[in-house]
Amino acid sequence: MTDRPTIGITMGDPAGVGPEIIVKALSQPGMLNRARFVIFGLSEQLAYTADLAEQNFLFHRDHHEEARRYELPLVVLDYDELTMPAQIDRGPTRLGGQASMKFCEDAIEAARGGIIDAIVTAPISKTSWRMAGYRRFPGHTELLAEKFKARNVAMMFVAPRLKVVLATIHVAITEIRNLLTIGCVFNPVDLADQALRKWWKLDHPRIAVAGLNPHAGENGAFGDEEERIIKPALLMAKEAGINVHGPFPGDTVFLKALEGQYDCVVAMYHDQGLIPIKLLAWRDAVNVTLGLPIIRTSPDHGTAFDIAGKNKADASSMVAAINLAIDLAHSAKS
Repeated sequence: MTDRPTIGITMGDPAGVGPEIIVKALSQPGMLNRARFVIFGLSEQLAYTADLAEQNFLFHRDHHEEARRYELPLVVLDYDELTMPAQIDRGPTRLGGQASMKFCEDAIEAARGGIIDAIVTAPISKTSWRMAGYRRFPGHTELLAEKFKARNVAMMFVAPRLKVVLATIHVAITEIRNLLTIGCVFNPVDLADQALRKWWKLDHPRIAVAGLNPHAGENGAFGDEEERIIKPALLMAKEAGINVHGPFPGDTVFLKALEGQYDCVVAMYHDQGLIPIKLLAWRDAVNVTLGLPIIRTSPDHGTAFDIAGKNKADASSMVAAINLAIDLAHSAKS
């Protein structure tokens, strides 16, 4: 009990399912025995959500400006200066963007100050962030990278049977060809190798890399990115001692990983990696940010405004995100 890590959880957009999945996840039997928890959010909304979900959700309330290292099992750092309407609009709003950004920024400072050992982020609305003026941040990953001054970051998606890292993230399909460089491919391979060694304790991680084009370009017949960019990046990785293979056609590489030939797949773009992850583990997949000096995980879904406030949200991905954050916090110390 004495070595339990402290996990910080941001509530996400108040109009989304964040409050509900947090309450349901932390109400799981045994969860409060695994770690201590600090929630950056609105205590009144969390209490209301717990009543709606018929959960016995007991917490200590403190003001976010008083944040410190706690020995208590569950603390909500409240933001009573944020004026939220009694009936929250279930959709993107400027207020929702301001609130969710404040939760994130304070959690980042808490992690930097050693108050928490990992961050789990509930879903935000990118539209709400834009409405609140945070246009330069397409999502959590970009915000975290800037705040921690991380030169290279990558999104890893962890499911029970598959791990996927993305070479490009939130970009239009038409822009991928212009953005893909040797470094853009090498960096996620390198970060995946480091993460698998540090957190999953694999001595020689086996990493597969997907091609960009059909049939991995088929020797230049369907595009030259594999020959011109991906293969030189893999050569660089091999010279750095990384056990990497590819590029493989995107329609077969994930099957190879599922069969146990590889520990992780590096995909070239968002949907190439996310479709197999969500098909295999819609309820259990977790997003992990690689390249940061801290641990950050999140559920692999959005705000679900359409079901928010109706006690219909499935908390499975949040449970998985919290459990993985706890496991990685322990692994980082071992």
